[in-house]
Amino acid sequence: MAQLDTLDLIVLVALLIGTAAYFTKGTYWAVPKDPYAASFANANGAKAGKTRNILEKMDESGKNAVVFYGSQTGTAEDYASRLAKEGSSRFGLKTMVADLEDYDYENLDTFPEDKVAMFVLATYGEGEPTDNAVDFFEFVTSDDTSFSSGGGPEDKPLSSMKFVAFGLGNNTYEHYNALVRKVNTALVKLGAQRISAAGEGDDGAGTMEEDFLAWKEPMWTELAEKMNLEEREAVYEPIFGITEKEEISPETDEVYLGEPNKNHLEGTSKGPYNSHNPYIAPIVESREVFTVKGRNCLHMEIDVSGSNLTYQTGDHIAVWPTNAGKEVDRFLDILGLSERRHMVISVKGLDPTARVPFPTPTTYDAAIRYHMEVCGPVSRQFVASLAAFAPDEASKAEMARLGEDKDYFKEKVSNQYLNIAQVLERVCETKWTSVPFSIMMESIQKLQPRYYSISSSSLVQKTKISITAVVEEIRVPGTKPNIVKGVTTNYLLALKQKQHGEPEPDPHGLTYAITGPRNKYDGCHVPVHVRHSNFKLPSDPSKPIIMVGPGSGVAPFRGFIQERAAQAKAGEKVGKTILFYGCRKPSEDFLYKDEWEMYKQALGESFDLFTAFSRETEQKVYVQQRLSEQAALVDELLQQKANFYVCGDASNMAREVNTMLGQIISTRRGVSAEKGEEVVKSMRSSNQYQEDVWS
Repeated sequence: MAQLDTLDLIVLVALLIGTAAYFTKGTYWAVPKDPYAASFANANGAKAGKTRNILEKMDESGKNAVVFYGSQTGTAEDYASRLAKEGSSRFGLKTMVADLEDYDYENLDTFPEDKVAMFVLATYGEGEPTDNAVDFFEFVTSDDTSFSSGGGPEDKPLSSMKFVAFGLGNNTYEHYNALVRKVNTALVKLGAQRISAAGEGDDGAGTMEEDFLAWKEPMWTELAEKMNLEEREAVYEPIFGITEKEEISPETDEVYLGEPNKNHLEGTSKGPYNSHNPYIAPIVESREVFTVKGRNCLHMEIDVSGSNLTYQTGDHIAVWPTNAGKEVDRFLDILGLSERRHMVISVKGLDPTARVPFPTPTTYDAAIRYHMEVCGPVSRQFVASLAAFAPDEASKAEMARLGEDKDYFKEKVSNQYLNIAQVLERVCETKWTSVPFSIMMESIQKLQPRYYSISSSSLVQKTKISITAVVEEIRVPGTKPNIVKGVTTNYLLALKQKQHGEPEPDPHGLTYAITGPRNKYDGCHVPVHVRHSNFKLPSDPSKPIIMVGPGSGVAPFRGFIQERAAQAKAGEKVGKTILFYGCRKPSEDFLYKDEWEMYKQALGESFDLFTAFSRETEQKVYVQQRLSEQAALVDELLQQKANFYVCGDASNMAREVNTMLGQIISTRRGVSAEKGEEVVKSMRSSNQYQEDVWS
């Protein structure tokens, strides 16, 4: 064999390196980052490698107040933005809003005395921090936390930090506002100086907005005194600059017409798919599961094969909605923007810390249709801020009254479930052409994905996710009756109608852009991502389970039972599986009636279904009554360490089931009512009692 000379070796090594580089691209190098994050950064003028040091960021941008938020659905983020705006406009504070997961916390011990930190924190699930607040919560509550100076909790390392805190919670949950309470306690323990009492908003009582308004006034008074702030007349100062680009056609490739990020715009969507980057998933099946006219409940099958999206039985699927055409038109019309709806606009943050909430350039229509929660509830504070832009003095006075008088506001706006465009219409039908679009962008929450309990088993259908959703509608009586339509469920109904051959779907008089931006969804795809949940079957299938899920609350339990039926067919030992299900009438809204029979055949005596029908007889029957009737069986299974699950309405059903379970334990075991309640609380703490509920 001829020997290799030096040149041959060089060429050979180069070839080997090139080959290795080719096959490792995308794995060890040139790894694609989250495309939405890149787009979002570009939209906000953020620089690559931005600092995670919040004090450095505040110094760079000349800020003396930071409003941190922990938010799951965007509401806490919205309140944080409002707090920052008010601090700036009323008191001259140099404010910025900060996502808790964007920064590190070790250097908070160097927080200057002349600055203030504000925390707006939502409690999620069973007293848990929101996804973006997990690391912060664990850091400040840990017993062995260490700060940059090397000090621990016993050294009071945060003694120079002033803070205020407001929590968002729901009193129908056992751990009401747990996050803000625990964080407040932890910060004080670390030496931080709290200004004013921590506030607590209650979504369960429907008083979140009024709780916030009642908390912030005394808070501002105390903060102004502590920091020597002087209140001034609040004048609107835009956070965003909006420039109309008449020279650019909306059909130009660079213009976002609803695409969530650059990869979607360019038609090269890629993962990871998450809360910043949806997967455009095909709908492979859709059908109606109610059997009565006038009410709708949809069953849909979403195909996620090839997306690398995975789920476990009990997880949630997030559906990214679009606003109904009727409401988009109403919003554009009242602002006098109808004729310029397709005008290309460029949005830029006027402050280096301002985050533009959607990619630009875009159009007025696309921003409103795909990115702004224009059908959401309206705050008194928002209404008051629009008074200055009213078309006449009478309208200005009416807006001011609505903003100042909470009872009047409740009567005219809240009780009528009006959105902001409807409020403006009712105050004055003249176009509100003086309202800056920037104030609408700043004050209206970003359109959020809606989460649905997945109603299928990942063991049975790994790449196909089932959704069970009741189409929502609220009828509000009055001189001008208002019918409030669920944004996302009616969007899904339109998609179902399209799939079943209706050329122009028009659910309940609403039209949707179901083909998506630039027809990329073609009427049979929907943007989704998966959110993982702690609502899970026991790892041992032989362990008994008790499920309570009336109405669409049965969704995750269809997945649970589907999984257990498959395990039984595979020869595994499956524990006792009982379901308490309720609806109005078996002839109208008995969800998956035929399927339960099929699962019974697979599971045999391991499966029992107990039904409660509230409109079948004169005497209304609910699931908690059926639970009471089966007290002996329920307690027997609980003594065998059965997992207990509840899914559905938090405000009434879930609370009453919780109470009933305590009574069952008390009666069956011959202990006091207090002891029965303690046992239920212990079950919750150990995750034996799990809830997936909503209000």
